[in-house]
Amino acid sequence: MIINGFEKLSLVDYPGFTAATVFTGACNMRCPFCHNAILVIDAKHQPIIEEQYILDYLNKRKGIIDGLCITGGEPTLQKDLDAFIKKCKETGVKIKLDSNGTNPETLKSLISQNLLDYVAMDIKNCKEKYSITANASIDLTKIQESIDILESSNIDHEFRTTLVKEFHTIEDIEKIAQWLDGTNKYYLQKFEDKGGCIQDGLHEVPLDEAHKMRDIAKEFIKHVELRSYE
Repeated sequence: MIINGFEKLSLVDYPGFTAATVFTGACNMRCPFCHNAILVIDAKHQPIIEEQYILDYLNKRKGIIDGLCITGGEPTLQKDLDAFIKKCKETGVKIKLDSNGTNPETLKSLISQNLLDYVAMDIKNCKEKYSITANASIDLTKIQESIDILESSNIDHEFRTTLVKEFHTIEDIEKIAQWLDGTNKYYLQKFEDKGGCIQDGLHEVPLDEAHKMRDIAKEFIKHVELRSYE
């Protein structure tokens, strides 16, 4: 599997666990607010980290590292993702997958093989604005299929939306919440421009407006939280 980045310790990427994080290159979306732009646009020119290096690290940190977060880019584009996860699980870690939900077949396969312990799926925006927000042509039937797979599984999961002032309104969040009506966990994440985004000049949704978004989402979803705001 092509791994372009590795963070040895994170206390935030995998809720409730200490984790290491691997970053895969390439993505089938071009979200303007993506903070891993170099992995999306220019992955083939980035350094490659060998799988064995990751496995050796996990083995050496047994009892210290609880989980491995696999993010990107879009990890489900990696053809040997399942083989890599199998090797990692042999070290005893739990596996969290971050995905945009465009490859439900891969998601279903990973779940059926009992390779995932937690999934965080991005919901880019309401259906009407999905392709605009992702800056790519998105097949919403694939997104819906991934939602359905997660909701019908026993896998712990969350849905999340990164709030960007230029792309998200309170009405958009209400539509997303109606779409996800009945799910257990939905997070509204603060956008932070730390440089390296695909598009410059984007802004976070102010805290007071984010609170209103959270409150309206709670009318449809039991557990809604702001992430990185408070």
